[in-house]
Amino acid sequence: MRLPQEIIRRKRDGGTLEEAEIAAFVAGLTEGSVTEGQATAFAMAVFFRGLSLPERIALTRAMTRSGTVLAWDLPGPVLDKHSTGGIGDTVSLALGPMVAACGGFVPMISGRGLGHTGGTLDKLASIPGYHVGPDLDRFRAVTREVGCAIIGQTADLAPADRRLYAIRDTTATVESLDLITASILSKKLAAGLDGLVMDVKTGSGAFMAGHEAARDLAGSIATVANGAGLRTVALITDMDAPLASAAGNAVEVAYAIDYLTGRRREPRFHAVTLALAAEMLVIGRLAGDLAEAEGRVAQALDSGRAAEIFARMVAALGGPTDLLDAPGRHLPRAGIVREIRAEGVVAAVETREIGLAVIGLGGGRTRPQDPIDPAVGFTDLARPGDASGRLGVVHARDAAAADRAEAALRAAYRIGEAPPARAAVLERIG
Repeated sequence: MRLPQEIIRRKRDGGTLEEAEIAAFVAGLTEGSVTEGQATAFAMAVFFRGLSLPERIALTRAMTRSGTVLAWDLPGPVLDKHSTGGIGDTVSLALGPMVAACGGFVPMISGRGLGHTGGTLDKLASIPGYHVGPDLDRFRAVTREVGCAIIGQTADLAPADRRLYAIRDTTATVESLDLITASILSKKLAAGLDGLVMDVKTGSGAFMAGHEAARDLAGSIATVANGAGLRTVALITDMDAPLASAAGNAVEVAYAIDYLTGRRREPRFHAVTLALAAEMLVIGRLAGDLAEAEGRVAQALDSGRAAEIFARMVAALGGPTDLLDAPGRHLPRAGIVREIRAEGVVAAVETREIGLAVIGLGGGRTRPQDPIDPAVGFTDLARPGDASGRLGVVHARDAAAADRAEAALRAAYRIGEAPPARAAVLERIG
């Protein structure tokens, strides 16, 4: 019998865990025999002591096998993308439908907000009626019929990760390379994918702020995933400023709708989305090379086909049938909308602080059980080099919250000389 406290002790003291010990601890997470305190202690021990590659693989396998592992019979490749998280990272909402419009099938299992970053699941939950937790039969049906379904973890898929994920969010253990790797890949392997593209963020708004740390994480995920038989490529992308000019939940859904329908396509967001989608098509053998893939994705976007698939997915999962035509009618809106101005050129942004300001508004969690206010956040956020005089627009429930958010936003921006241009996509790791 392997007691949880003895497993924790061994890792706390720098020992190497056996595969059976890791499997026993994960089984306890799934069954509930491991307490919240023990799960937190395990996460903290791993954070400080780290896992060897065999331990990391064993943790990933055990978490994958803690629930159902899907198998698909579809007339095209089953593909997905995952981001390590950032601010204004609304890519998934647009990219899934874009790849589906090109012949891929995208069963995307997403998470809630983690640490200072927003979560795709929280964004979709701001759509009235959208069912983020359907059963597996409905998940399968929507994926087959529409080509894309973005949902949260069901009770069946990687349940051990769902529990550990919530604990990491509130215990300052999010940045652990080992836990990130196991968390991401356990969900993706359980989803039965043919190919995965990772978006590993680096910069002031990323968990891996330094480029070397981002490269280490990308290499870890690619090594473990390819070793498990899942074709995986990673792109390292810039998060030294919000990717989209919106940060929050409903405001990011509105931004994604504007992007899909062509009402607004900001260059950096478009560059990252296009690059990730093209990699998915190549890894799924839907295109011969990246140039062909980018052309196909751009055509799917410009033709309106991707927007149509997004609308069908929303309706199939319980949301409004006319969301694209009338987002203002359905998406929640905050009572206070305030423009924040500052004269001069934006020299730099402490992007993490913007994410924390969203949490301060009520758009994120400090405890796993906390509710989220879907209406709050920021729009029209300035980027380094901007000299429009506007830092952004605060969306808040009341004047006091707007005051706090304004102060936080001003503190996050540094005015000075324009910085050198920074590429949106920094590196590719295959």
